[in-house]
Amino acid sequence: MEVWSLVKPTEARVRLIRHTAGPEGLIASAAKLCYAKDTASVLEQEKDEAEKFVRMLRNMGHMSPVEHASFTFYIEGVSRAMTHQLVRHRLASYSQRSQRYVRHDGFEYVIPPQFKGKKVREGNTEIDAEEYFEETMAYLAGRYARLNEALGGSGESSNEDARYVLPNACETKIFVTMNARALLHFFEERLCLRAQWEIRGVADQMLVLVQKVCPGVFKGAGPKCVRLGKCPEGKMTCGDFEKIKKRYAA
Repeated sequence: MEVWSLVKPTEARVRLIRHTAGPEGLIASAAKLCYAKDTASVLEQEKDEAEKFVRMLRNMGHMSPVEHASFTFYIEGVSRAMTHQLVRHRLASYSQRSQRYVRHDGFEYVIPPQFKGKKVREGNTEIDAEEYFEETMAYLAGRYARLNEALGGSGESSNEDARYVLPNACETKIFVTMNARALLHFFEERLCLRAQWEIRGVADQMLVLVQKVCPGVFKGAGPKCVRLGKCPEGKMTCGDFEKIKKRYAA
């Protein structure tokens, strides 16, 4: 069996693998320190009270203490197209699987759902768009493997040039660490219905995970229209503000 015949579609999977222990207590301690005459008990924060206090901070817009809590995600089953968008969020740390050090003959790939039910015309023939996409991925995987061998199949030195034919759909894996304030901004931008579908789906998974461990910060988080009380996109609005508000503000 040729190795490129092993290419197959995949879907995004997100895991929260580490986070600041007691994030709301830490945020509350940091905020209260700013005004504490007596600091002896500043580190002793009761969990429920800390959650309420942190929610108050967020509602007031006092956000600098929120930066002390951080969250690390392991994301896989996503495309290079998606991570090119992700790394534009600069207040974060990233470690991504390399296409230079790792050979990608039998790569997995992400199929945009919009292809479902569509047809591609070639001459007088109509071909299912998803099947056409899958055939294209297998074709590129084969070309990648042959080009890699033409360059000596020697690992790093051949991978680095053979990878030029790999598609944006090629699956990748990435570690992402963001502080809570950076995450809130990320959610505001990437949960908007005008955001690209793949990164929006990843953001949704991330939000569910952090809401479980830090509800004081992330309960009610969502696209920026939820915080602003209206859509700021003008003529570019999705037109579904009430639906979005109901979903994320609950």
